[in-house]
Amino acid sequence: MASTAVVLLAGGRATRFPNKLEHVIGGRPMVVRSFERVRAAGWPVYIAGKGSFSPETDARLDAPLLLDRHPGGGPCRAFLDACGAVNADRLFAIAADQPNVDAALLHRLASAWQDGDDAVVPEHEGRLEPLAALYARRAFLREGFALRAAGTGSMHEMIARLATRRLPCEGEHFANVNRPDELRGLNA
Repeated sequence: MASTAVVLLAGGRATRFPNKLEHVIGGRPMVVRSFERVRAAGWPVYIAGKGSFSPETDARLDAPLLLDRHPGGGPCRAFLDACGAVNADRLFAIAADQPNVDAALLHRLASAWQDGDDAVVPEHEGRLEPLAALYARRAFLREGFALRAAGTGSMHEMIARLATRRLPCEGEHFANVNRPDELRGLNA
């Protein structure tokens, strides 16, 4: 059985909504909500970011912090660094600003995994969600270094290079918060 871990990506610049990951949703900072929801799946969780949060938020995040060695390099590069630091066969890449991703979705993705897969990526309304997906660590490292050497590296480019299984999913899991107005309906 393959070992699995979760990488919560929390290092974006948040230029449209500064400090968004510490914005309170349902009584807790968004990053804490996201952490608690994915931790409920039972796999080890790592937080990839550019540094610590407020002391109050840090106290609620019982997970190792993986410092982003290339701040501003985007989620593909941050996850590539995490793949080099975490020793697990498969890793979830979960954006911390998607506070509706939960343990049930992670288990569904893991259950869909089949021999020969390099990734299982949710799809809804014709859109892929690469920052709520499960990846084979070695495949991501192999292709990620090739993309970095070529000077490119978006998550969508990565998916195109991997043996990717698309998993139809409901869209409510993928509410992505980039602006304050996108918080509507997330207070639960």
